[in-house]
Amino acid sequence: MADCTVVRMDKWLWSVRLFKTRSLATDACNAGKVKINGTPAKPSRNVKVGEELTVQIEQIRKTIKVLALLDKRVGAPLVAQFMEDLTPKEEYSKIDILIKRPLLVRDRGTGRPSKKDRRDIDKVLL
Repeated sequence: MADCTVVRMDKWLWSVRLFKTRSLATDACNAGKVKINGTPAKPSRNVKVGEELTVQIEQIRKTIKVLALLDKRVGAPLVAQFMEDLTPKEEYSKIDILIKRPLLVRDRGTGRPSKKDRRDIDKVLL
């Protein structure tokens, strides 16, 4: 499993369970949410041992160090052998803040939000 020498970025991200499907990993790479040293990484780029990746997953920006290469998906307990999570604690505290914050409350009978209202709501949440 770990004896492979070349692995695509999207396949490695999927293998270490950062994304549920490989196509989600590919979409994240294409959207510029996966970076290596501040440079966006394409899904076809080869991963190298020792590289530090920055991956934006929803509201969290994870920093990951590649410890080993693999091309098959592994169980969650084995993921620690292939990557090291260098994400600061502040990033994980963002989730706690989002969970504790009350959802936007709209008065009953005001109808659905307009497109502009929806954009404003998204700015507040992100």
